[in-house]
Amino acid sequence: MINKCLRLITLIFFLYLIGCSDTKSKQLATDNAFVDSLLQVMTLEEKIGQMTQIDRQFLNSISDISKYGIGSLLSGGGSTPKVNEPKAWADMYDMYQKEALKSRLKIPLLYGIDAVHGHNNVVGATIFPHNIGLGATRDPKIVEAVARATALEVAATGMDWDFAPCLAVPDDYRWGRTYEGFSENTALVTELGGAAVKGYQSTNINNPHSVLACAKHFIGDGGTLFGTGLNNLIDRGNLAVSEKELREKHLPPFKEAIDNGVATFMAAYNTWNDVKCHANKYLLTDLLKEELGFQGFVVSDWAAIEEIPGDYKSDIIISINAGIDMVMVPGAVKFGNQSYETFLTLFKESVDDGSIPMERVDDAVKRILLVKKQSGLFDRPFSDQQLLSHIGSLKHREIAREAVRKSMVLLKNNDNVLPLPKNGKTIVVAGRGANNIGMQSGGWTISWQGEMGQTTKGTTILDAIKSAVTAGTSVEYSKDGTGVDGDVAVVVIGEKPYAEMQGDRADLNLDKEDLVVINRLKKKGLPVVVVLLSGRPMIVTDEVDNWDGFVAAWLPGTEGSGVADVLFGDYNPSGKLSYSWPKSINQFPIKTNDDHLYKYGYGLSY
Repeated sequence: MINKCLRLITLIFFLYLIGCSDTKSKQLATDNAFVDSLLQVMTLEEKIGQMTQIDRQFLNSISDISKYGIGSLLSGGGSTPKVNEPKAWADMYDMYQKEALKSRLKIPLLYGIDAVHGHNNVVGATIFPHNIGLGATRDPKIVEAVARATALEVAATGMDWDFAPCLAVPDDYRWGRTYEGFSENTALVTELGGAAVKGYQSTNINNPHSVLACAKHFIGDGGTLFGTGLNNLIDRGNLAVSEKELREKHLPPFKEAIDNGVATFMAAYNTWNDVKCHANKYLLTDLLKEELGFQGFVVSDWAAIEEIPGDYKSDIIISINAGIDMVMVPGAVKFGNQSYETFLTLFKESVDDGSIPMERVDDAVKRILLVKKQSGLFDRPFSDQQLLSHIGSLKHREIAREAVRKSMVLLKNNDNVLPLPKNGKTIVVAGRGANNIGMQSGGWTISWQGEMGQTTKGTTILDAIKSAVTAGTSVEYSKDGTGVDGDVAVVVIGEKPYAEMQGDRADLNLDKEDLVVINRLKKKGLPVVVVLLSGRPMIVTDEVDNWDGFVAAWLPGTEGSGVADVLFGDYNPSGKLSYSWPKSINQFPIKTNDDHLYKYGYGLSY
């Protein structure tokens, strides 16, 4: 009887799967027919418009959206409404979308944003740990939960498309984007990157609570050589590896993203063996679209096609023919890049003179329109402002707090200085990072590079420590460590906020100001626990012997209570290094089996 029931259940499940597959096939056929009908009536100018993405702050006139049939807008870092609050974002989105729907064919805009650790451009949004911290959790479930919460906050403001996750595999921490990578380990990046895609997009990109994810940057920007990038540093440099290494080390996370249904890809600034990825047809078309079967569309990075050798017209021709489907112009002459009017003119000339085949244009536009159709944009072009209450909600801040405490890596704990006592002691708190939301959040927070200070709503590490202790414990705060004394000191130090390009460094030494504070408190005879806020492992070899406790807190975001949860032992530290911790600057590119200060996977507990 049991066997008969099992067979019946199996049969029912099999028929269900067949039904689901049949439904999906029918829906795909319907969507394709819709897109094909649009393509048949579109002019060349309208098709080129769909392939164009402009930063909203560089629009000469809002009417240009409908005039040129622009396919996409974005808000780059700091490109915010005048009043930076959630409703203003939603209203701004709706304003632009209304303009797009005035166009002849009424094709809605896709609006993109860099929400790389929460809806980080919006004041009041939950700011989650950067990917380097999530990597230390080794927990795909928390990564998926973070991405899902981020997606809901982004969707609440109307935004359709998140330029995340970053799937780089960094091996030289002098790169200013190191914190955007989950790990130096390909397998871990693959696992967590796949979880992030599932979180952003849900099980169906037509879900109004989800957003389109973007696998970036394709491919290999985490492995570029120091000295080959901008200003002789590393960002946008050259990846000098064989195709075998490219496929083994850098490709698996992108394959996983495709397997999880990622809707878009963003090409990388870097070169591979001296050929710009934006100009590489083998990578963008032969490998990504044909071999791997990617069905979505590829967007360029910010003004990235202009870094292809040649004039602007040849940049357009080469990049489109290589496989770029949508170009982030973004439209500002002051940045050295061409205006979108120039782009539109030269693009049309290139099609008219046969330099860009019409087939390539149609393929790109169909990919873009299909994503718009499948995501429900044609049916729901405007924001659902009933969702605004989710932005910075207690539920999302609790998810962030959990992610923070799981990301903490305890590296040193002499004489069990941690966990801290909650009663009967005086705890000294010092350092630039102790009372600094901007510093604990890092780059890509409210502005592109991030800023020091109270940049958005959240709980500082200082406030979290004060809230954690009982009435019998005193917390004494001094930023520079002067005028205070106690039983134990917590000194929060680290890097000032930064993002790509400006975050590149030739050295990874600690700030002298931070070391002065530590030494000042050590001279008083206090045991000192150092909490490091950084987007990468720093070189601490000559200093760490002087510290009693050492915690890598990475860039935890707005929920400093997650740090306090671990410092006081409410939660046992469980984070493990997802990056090897080098002894010296001479150990890059990193090799996992090298003699490091702390090995990959290291992490103490109580």
